Amino acid sequence: MEFRTQVHHIHNNSIGGIFQCLVLACYHYSELVKHMETLAYNFLSFTFNLSNSQTLSFKFPLHQVRYSITPATTLSLRMTHSHSSQNPVIEQQRVIIPNKHGEKLVGLLHETGSKEIVILCHGFRSTKADRTMVNLAVALEKEGISAFRFDFAGNGESAGSFEFGNYSKEADDLHSVIQHFCEANRIVCAILGHSKGGDVVLLYASKYHDIHTVVNVSGRYDLKKGIEERFGKDFMDRIQDGFVDIKNKKGVEYRVTKESLMERLSLDMHEVCLKIPRECRVLTVHGSADEIIPVGDALEFAKIIPNHKLHIVEGANHNYTSYQTELASVVLNYLKETLRQD
Repeated sequence: MEFRTQVHHIHNNSIGGIFQCLVLACYHYSELVKHMETLAYNFLSFTFNLSNSQTLSFKFPLHQVRYSITPATTLSLRMTHSHSSQNPVIEQQRVIIPNKHGEKLVGLLHETGSKEIVILCHGFRSTKADRTMVNLAVALEKEGISAFRFDFAGNGESAGSFEFGNYSKEADDLHSVIQHFCEANRIVCAILGHSKGGDVVLLYASKYHDIHTVVNVSGRYDLKKGIEERFGKDFMDRIQDGFVDIKNKKGVEYRVTKESLMERLSLDMHEVCLKIPRECRVLTVHGSADEIIPVGDALEFAKIIPNHKLHIVEGANHNYTSYQTELASVVLNYLKETLRQD
């Protein structure tokens, strides 16, 4: 029976009736709190576009959920478990960071309160919401390490137009993100990239020498490969006209220009890796059953990167479909080891 229906049956002019109304109101409030607790636990990430700054707080008996919204920059959800000192305080914030071209890069910060932070980079035609990015961020959370996953320009929520190739610009996007957190007195203890993101973090390490731990998850060593597999054997002939539109059932999905293709083909990952400083530690993780980038590429990285560790996940495909837990375990063990050394 609804609250208002129950109140209707109580005599409004009696003191006893008023008391019953108060008791009934308290009961329904407690039920509402239970539902809000459930919602707070089940939904840890939200996206809002609000122009006015406001803060909403709800306090519950066992924990507090705090929503903080600042003008067009962040949205955070903070959860504190008062009965478990083992669980870190987790706060997720939507953060917008401008790159050097003035484009807004949108990311999600998994804030645990640690001074150290790990930056996660997605792959080709992917976003920060990729399963691997999310699972790694959550795994880092559980270890009390803050993580930031973001969309490169032209991908996901970030501003800009999608461009094929674009490795150098994405390395510069990553630099803007790292600068943002360094200016906030955070320590970027590691950068991690999956697939194309793996190449981007290696390129970053060779270009900027300010990060000393890099994790390359299933990156491609030979960027001349994979073109025909993705676009067809006649792709090089077709692109001589200047561009080729890649289509799906809905129409044009994205455009590959001749200039962007040449940018990829001219990027020599062998030369890139030779420029990575010896003091920079690199972990390469690759699945033995990777159907997109062969595991042999990981073996090539291991040959030329001086301060390198290789881990092959037996049976894993490119997206680690059934091996997310093992991937997270390998990455966490490596990062915890390097943090101890630092």
